[in-house]
Amino acid sequence: MRWMLILVTAVALAGCAPGADLAPAPAPVPQAPASPDAPVLPAAEAARAFVEVMTRVEPMAEAACRDLARAGTNCAFDIRVDPRPEMEPNAFQTVDETGRPLVIFTLSLIADARNADELAFVLGHEAAHHILGHIPRRQETAARGAMLGAVYGTVTGADEATMKQLQEMGAQLGARRYSKSFELEADALGAEIAWRAGFDPVRGTGFFDRLPDPGDAFLGSHPPNGQRRAQVAAVVARLSQLSAAQ
Repeated sequence: MRWMLILVTAVALAGCAPGADLAPAPAPVPQAPASPDAPVLPAAEAARAFVEVMTRVEPMAEAACRDLARAGTNCAFDIRVDPRPEMEPNAFQTVDETGRPLVIFTLSLIADARNADELAFVLGHEAAHHILGHIPRRQETAARGAMLGAVYGTVTGADEATMKQLQEMGAQLGARRYSKSFELEADALGAEIAWRAGFDPVRGTGFFDRLPDPGDAFLGSHPPNGQRRAQVAAVVARLSQLSAAQ
């Protein structure tokens, strides 16, 4: 309950501040990711870190959205916290009924943070899913998969129940077909968004050390953690070189 009160108050105060585009922050000083056994941030400090991340990362995400997203994409991100204490550490992106992009953090994810860089990278990653149109693209591949399943069922003379199973299986396979590439795309753009907001995405990938490594499963939805870290490191190296050359 104390956690919830601290965070809700901090987020409410942040929401009172007028939104504004921010110039890119100075390049962050690289630091090593926190070790898996590093202590979590105290509640008040984690709440302040989350508000700082919202304040600095959201304008960069909106600017990237305006530059990169399809014409007509709603770029007014709404960042929310799911306060249910029983929810596992997680963050995800979706849209509301008007098409406004939502990025939702569970309270437990914020409570598990070791530093603000982790929160910034997660927010950048989830915002990137919207900017890159991953939800509609996943829906399109799922629809094509379902259609192929129906075609196969028709050719093989499947009954109604089997036809439904084939369509569902085709939709699942279609949705998963590009899941790993979508995650790597979101890692790359999310790292750039966080970096331009003044956070260190490489340090932000420390939370991978606290997640089970999905390996390289054929039907897995996420790529191996090592591949994701390498993706972020490559993006940050490129951005650092560009910054140094300016």
